[in-house]
Amino acid sequence: MKFSTEELMEGIQSGNKRLIAKAITLVESKKADHRVQAEDLLKRIMPLTGNSIRVGVTGVPGAGKSTFIESFGRLAIAEGKKVAVLAIDPSSSINKGSILGDKTRMEELAKEENAFIRPSPSSGFLGGVANTTFETMMICEAAGYDYILIETVGVGQSEVLVADITDVFLFLKIIGGGDELQGIKRGIMEMVDLIFINKVDQDNLQKAKNTRLELKRALDFIPPKEKGWKIPVLLGSALHHEGLNEIYDKIAEFIDIKKKAGRFEEVRTQQAEKRFEYWVQEYILSLMKKSNTVEEAYLMHKKNASEMVSNPSTEAKLFVEKFLSDKN
Repeated sequence: MKFSTEELMEGIQSGNKRLIAKAITLVESKKADHRVQAEDLLKRIMPLTGNSIRVGVTGVPGAGKSTFIESFGRLAIAEGKKVAVLAIDPSSSINKGSILGDKTRMEELAKEENAFIRPSPSSGFLGGVANTTFETMMICEAAGYDYILIETVGVGQSEVLVADITDVFLFLKIIGGGDELQGIKRGIMEMVDLIFINKVDQDNLQKAKNTRLELKRALDFIPPKEKGWKIPVLLGSALHHEGLNEIYDKIAEFIDIKKKAGRFEEVRTQQAEKRFEYWVQEYILSLMKKSNTVEEAYLMHKKNASEMVSNPSTEAKLFVEKFLSDKN
């Protein structure tokens, strides 16, 4: 059944989870008529957005991201907040569908009236996010959710892209695997706002403390992202609900510092500009694919690049200039 924009708007504002999900599906769709309605819907909800705290949660596979989000989400709900979770699943390279199905791993949170969980396939989009995660976040904000928690795929250094759509970037670390700093790239360390060493118990407590010391030393060599904020490295266990209150308080403290410095809105403005640039590229590529002549030129320059007839960047430049010249 197709819903009108008015019905979706009413559903979003009343917190109807079924219609919120339908609105997100609409925004994720690539069908031309769906895109038109999606743009209309997004335009209408804009005045209702911007009132949440957007938290990106990243870490290597096995760091306990889903468990952390479930425990943190339930804590926030206990504090009177509404929580939306956007769980980005790695996608099959064949059909672009989700592989893991994160919703099944957050059963307790899913039962909460004030929680909304949306698994979305990354569809091959780099950075551990889906290409419409930002727009999905807008819908959740318009529906009145106070915290938007984005669980990323956890694929390495490209994870820094999640920082472009969130207010707080939280990195989950676990003990083990030899070198405790292994796999933590400088790119991620420059982007994080908080670090939580997860799965800490009495057996590995001393090792966790040593890891915290190493991380703090590493952070000393990286310029602070925000003035007056020293990145905290906290210990705990999401499974046993240990250390989560500290994280909750630190997130509130970090947001407060950003707002007092005028950085909160400034960063969100920059993020919106980046989304604009992303969609400009998307729409230009889409427009190119509609023209047979342009597609022929595209394939020719692509062939020249792949066969190293000339430098790939040169071929790309020639193609874009030709495309713009034709349009003019």
